[in-house]
Amino acid sequence: MATLKKLSLSILICLTLACNASSSISFDELFQSSWASDHLIHEGDLLKLKLDNFSGAGFASKRKYMYGKTTAQIKLVEGDSAGTVTAFYMSSDGPSHHEFDFEFLGNTTGEPYLVQTNIYIDGIGNREQRMDLWFDPTADFHSYSILYHPRQVVFAVDETPIRVYRERNGVAFPRDQAMGVYSSIWNADDWATQGGRVKTDWSHAPFVTTYREVEIEGCECATSEDLKRCNGSGNWWDQPVMAELSVHQSHQLIWVRANHLVYDYCADQGRFPVLPPECERRRV
Repeated sequence: MATLKKLSLSILICLTLACNASSSISFDELFQSSWASDHLIHEGDLLKLKLDNFSGAGFASKRKYMYGKTTAQIKLVEGDSAGTVTAFYMSSDGPSHHEFDFEFLGNTTGEPYLVQTNIYIDGIGNREQRMDLWFDPTADFHSYSILYHPRQVVFAVDETPIRVYRERNGVAFPRDQAMGVYSSIWNADDWATQGGRVKTDWSHAPFVTTYREVEIEGCECATSEDLKRCNGSGNWWDQPVMAELSVHQSHQLIWVRANHLVYDYCADQGRFPVLPPECERRRV
């Protein structure tokens, strides 16, 4: 059976599908600093990533997963965050990697954050969508999740789907690469805010992103045998309800796209005179 893992900063609950076992594990046993460990700060039940004019910071899971769901409760940089990017994503390794990105693009004080999602398949991205949010993501914690299913990839904010990438004939779909879970903050003022026109104001540093909880529910995958097991039948993601959005979720996605979508690569004919195949006949 696949193993479901739920991680907070202080406790990991390990469950089989029968829900008959549990154990505790620290954040540091499942995650590690991926760069600038001195800019990764534990404060009680919170984890903070700091960006200053010396460095940003990031963390990464020590294990890889094949299919599953990861969720982070994040409070983004307060005040003037122009030029900064906070990322939460899943990725495999190598030049032909798969990757599913949340990128939170900072802005000047009073202007909304933009949330950019992107999908890489076999090392090729250029599938950006950008949205504003219907709340202030710096005022409190909100949950951001990525569901990786054999038939769809779903990005959600507070369990509201904001983007779906589906398996379909003739469309590339990510398969057969175990993926780690990552998050980071860095300076990207060459592109992040208004196309790079607004630069980072270092007088407001340090810029701090705060995490209250990180969850991983997935199939650990380190070997070819693990890959077979994770792709086998009987896993929790094989349930029919996981293979597509519910009617309510579909209505939520329609509402989000109608009211908060500000950029969609599928509508950018300047970049794509010939639409990518996944853009044609797309359903929400």
